[in-house]
Amino acid sequence: MGTVLITGSNRGIGLEFATQYAAKGWTVIATHRRDTVPDSLKALSEQYDNVSVETLDVLRHDQIDALAAKLQGTPIDLLINNAGIMSTGDPASAQTFGTLNHDISESYMRVNAFGPIKVAEAFFPHVEASKLKKIVNISSSSGRVSRPPPHSGNMWYRASKSALNGLMVTMVPTASKAGITVVMFEPGWTWTGKNEKNRQQGQLDPAVVVAAMIETIDGLTLEDTGRFLDRDGDTQPW
Repeated sequence: MGTVLITGSNRGIGLEFATQYAAKGWTVIATHRRDTVPDSLKALSEQYDNVSVETLDVLRHDQIDALAAKLQGTPIDLLINNAGIMSTGDPASAQTFGTLNHDISESYMRVNAFGPIKVAEAFFPHVEASKLKKIVNISSSSGRVSRPPPHSGNMWYRASKSALNGLMVTMVPTASKAGITVVMFEPGWTWTGKNEKNRQQGQLDPAVVVAAMIETIDGLTLEDTGRFLDRDGDTQPW
């Protein structure tokens, strides 16, 4: 057991990480970007005394720095960069080559790539001071560049996940010297929404996906640093 900080933990994969680690007895720092505490995290913190809820919008570098300062001296065994966006509510054409809306591209990069690297940088001393020393990033198969995708859509999302992987790999030399393991996960096509009616056939249950990732995380060592993994721990192509 140890201490885990999770970004974007009010629903989906992030909430499952918070729930499952809390049930295992870990000290859980569950973060969200809302103005008020989401009902999901309020209920979780009421159920488990080992869960604390903090506000952290990865777009707000001042919030990231403020929370890092608040937690100064607190070792964080596991940092999970989970917060991200796949859509900003725009039509699919906005991310499709030929009809791209270039005005929204920065939003994806700031949330999915620049936010996580800022979080990793701000909390690096906390992770270095811990026993387990692990930074986990929830990426996507969409971040692969080793083979063309089936269509030219989701371009901004794909680019941002590729950037996330690239930034985290570039951090590896510094992390390795500090004894910190850094990996990226492709969790699979996972249901993360609120309305069950919108769930698509084939989408995976987040509870199953997170349980598999936790088992993989438990077995990570420094030798795994820089790997792009599926939830079961197999190395994925870039």
